[in-house]
Amino acid sequence: MQSSTDTGYRALHSVRETEQAIKEIKDFFQLNLATELNLTRVTAPLFVLTGTGLNDDLNGVERAVRFPVKDLGDAKAEVVHSLAKWKRMALAEYGFAKGFGLYTDMNAIRADETLDNTHSLYVDQWDWERVIDDTDRSLAYLKKTVTRIYSAMKRLEFHLHDRYPALPLELPEDITFIHTEEALKRYPALPPREREDALAKEFGAIFLIGIGGKLSDGRIHDGRAPDYDDWSSPNEDGYEGLNGDIIVWNSVLGRSLELSSMGIRVSPEVLARQLDLSGQEGRKELFFHRKLLAGDRRRHRPVTDVHALPEEGPHRRDSGWSVAPGHEGRLRIQGNHSFVASHILPGKRSSWIASYPAGGLNQRRQPGCDPLPWHGRGLCLPGLSGLQDPGRAWGWLPPLCSRLA
Repeated sequence: MQSSTDTGYRALHSVRETEQAIKEIKDFFQLNLATELNLTRVTAPLFVLTGTGLNDDLNGVERAVRFPVKDLGDAKAEVVHSLAKWKRMALAEYGFAKGFGLYTDMNAIRADETLDNTHSLYVDQWDWERVIDDTDRSLAYLKKTVTRIYSAMKRLEFHLHDRYPALPLELPEDITFIHTEEALKRYPALPPREREDALAKEFGAIFLIGIGGKLSDGRIHDGRAPDYDDWSSPNEDGYEGLNGDIIVWNSVLGRSLELSSMGIRVSPEVLARQLDLSGQEGRKELFFHRKLLAGDRRRHRPVTDVHALPEEGPHRRDSGWSVAPGHEGRLRIQGNHSFVASHILPGKRSSWIASYPAGGLNQRRQPGCDPLPWHGRGLCLPGLSGLQDPGRAWGWLPPLCSRLA
């Protein structure tokens, strides 16, 4: 791909040195980020099931790369854009306490991306999430977190300069916080992208707050999906928004460079408001959105046992299939038979019991438990993780589904 910014560029290092530097960046930064924010590395999905609401729409209009999954009756899966909503569910799934969280090296495909020197179809980025409570839903907490991330970036810059002296030290000592409304007032004649360029050149590094909500001119600075970051709540500075971007000045390209997009996640009330503001009320019926709007903040723990037993004959443990410890969630039932499945949670007899006759489905609901959802010909098991048969692994598609043959 060619662009006007390619003209006259000269690489300071060989391709081999560049590859080595990339590895050093990944190794050094992930350790520093994890230390600053109390994060544990986890493995993330490359794709999720279509229709669950777990994939992110970024600006709300990007199309996902989709494909049918043969072993799930051609149910549609889609390559992730990012992991904002999946990470939020994973925090509960893995049982992280307040002040702790997870990070992952996320890979994705963004087919609708505008291609230039800093954007491609293929995405390789750090993604992280941390548990907070309602007392942390403030601009002060967000700024504190941004400052800690920026400190890790500063250490990385010095490490690279020490290792490769030709790379200059350019980041300022401190990052500047500025709201999109302040940016509009400061540069009213410039469009949003050029405002970012001007601010980044002026300050060196900024955190631009409140991306997604309407400004005083009736427009938004940039698009944000309504269902993960809070861009509409009033903050302590007298503006709206508890999200933003870390943006620095890139002297090679002569323009601003976004390094991180982040924010405090939506609460049930904020999600409902932002779906209404963006005209996307229909998303309220998706799996993720229904759970959040219902105020479901339970900590889902890994399932200790899952059994599928023939309904005819004795219900003996060895007459069915048991998921091995550490491989919870992959339950393959073969044959055109009737079955009874039991989902056992730690410390409980069962959360649900359902029978599956060869000719249809009949659920026996237990007190206080939701009916077991279906996805096409697959039995959906919310809250499960792992694989029973790694040799036949088809991926991690939350909520996991086991197909009935």
